[in-house]
Amino acid sequence: MLTSIAKSLRGGSHLRPAFAISHTARYLSSEQETFISIDRSNLYQSKDVPNQSSKPAVKEPETEMARHLKSIIQFRGGPITLAEYMSEALTNTTSGYYTRRDVFGTAGDFTTSPEISQMYGEMIGIWCVAMWQQLESQIKGPRPAALRLVELGPGRGTLMADLLRGTSAFPSFASKLSVAMVEVSPALRKMQWKALGCQGDCPEDNHPTSPITGTTAAAGIQVTWYRSLEGHRGWCERLVDVAPPESPYHFRMVLSPGPTPASRTLLPLRFKGLSITQRAALNAIEICPQGMATAEALGRRVSAHGGAALLIDYGQNGPYQSSLQAIKDHKFVGLFNSPGDADLSAWVDFGALKTSVESSGAEVKVHGPISQMHLLHSLGIQARLQQLVDNSSTEEEAEGLIKGYWRLVGSTSSRKKDGVPGGGGGGAREKDGEKKELNPGSENNDAVTTGNEDSLDGMGETYQAICIAPVLQKENNDAAAVEFVPVSF
Repeated sequence: MLTSIAKSLRGGSHLRPAFAISHTARYLSSEQETFISIDRSNLYQSKDVPNQSSKPAVKEPETEMARHLKSIIQFRGGPITLAEYMSEALTNTTSGYYTRRDVFGTAGDFTTSPEISQMYGEMIGIWCVAMWQQLESQIKGPRPAALRLVELGPGRGTLMADLLRGTSAFPSFASKLSVAMVEVSPALRKMQWKALGCQGDCPEDNHPTSPITGTTAAAGIQVTWYRSLEGHRGWCERLVDVAPPESPYHFRMVLSPGPTPASRTLLPLRFKGLSITQRAALNAIEICPQGMATAEALGRRVSAHGGAALLIDYGQNGPYQSSLQAIKDHKFVGLFNSPGDADLSAWVDFGALKTSVESSGAEVKVHGPISQMHLLHSLGIQARLQQLVDNSSTEEEAEGLIKGYWRLVGSTSSRKKDGVPGGGGGGAREKDGEKKELNPGSENNDAVTTGNEDSLDGMGETYQAICIAPVLQKENNDAAAVEFVPVSF
């Protein structure tokens, strides 16, 4: 969740926006809650403060969530944090974006990697098996009888379903496995229940503080759902306030009169991993304390209990100045457009996650980040693509598999980059005794009709991965890229 903050370099009321802070909802809802009422007379509305784009000619319709947020702001007597705005708009139990409907796929607002191709979940399954084998090789004495696989934000359950199907080829791994799904949306939990082939009806969420009753998936694996893991005016937080009547939107960004508890607490944590030169060059920065806290908790858990964690998302190994955006119907919309009906998303600062883990004192090592292209290639996705294409029954099916492959590993210039397969590496299919090449990069390819290859919108470079793993006796250069022999699924 994000909190937006700006830095004032001069006295008086002239505030220059300087950074957006990502603020965890838990920070404002600790055991002793404190609500701060802010006098709007000192709030500054700057043209430079990211607010909204594509202004409609008239005020947009008011959603149920917009009415709810207005009531909160009016009850508090002042603006709320961006973190609280995001938390309510996305996960409110009655009118939040993720809690009411299916938001994925062509009928939703965006498409995730697991929805593009079954190979994605299968490759992540291979990573799990390889990491499990590597970790077990370090154990002296009896090996654990159980293995727990936890997915945070499982979406429709597609990744886990593909993973379980693929790893069933490794009985020694699958026989020890149990699954935990961390999901806040009742609607998505029902989809996950169905995707995993669980018997009966998904139970209602009647006890918000306890896990939902576990069940058994079609693969015979135990699955449990959870809701969470556990003189100089300085930096001024960007807050969300009700927009004036003349605005076409219902909300606007404003700046706090001075530093807030969020800026005083979170800036030192993030700056710890940046050099003096990097700090001085920043005009803006986004910080995600919820992500940092989760990474730290995962590091401590791996250190104390063993195992490993793999984190994949779009992002970079460093801070962003302003990446928060709203998405609806597969398009970017104004940040305050249709709250509750549009997704809110920010890019991941993997450098902040690494710093949090490394500063925690946990006896673990953070590997990466590496690109999703590098990760999937190192796990053998090319061999899996070839196998699927060879077994495809039609040209259309083979073409779909190849398109899915390039969506996962490609980029607008990926055909020319090192490490991306060419020729037969892109897949080929046996036809009438002749092996037909189905490589999207091939000039003589009458089976693939993609037209503009760049339209495939590859995720191979924009998506990054890091691995949190124990300090092994014999470390590889990168534990997220484990060499293995491709197997039959």
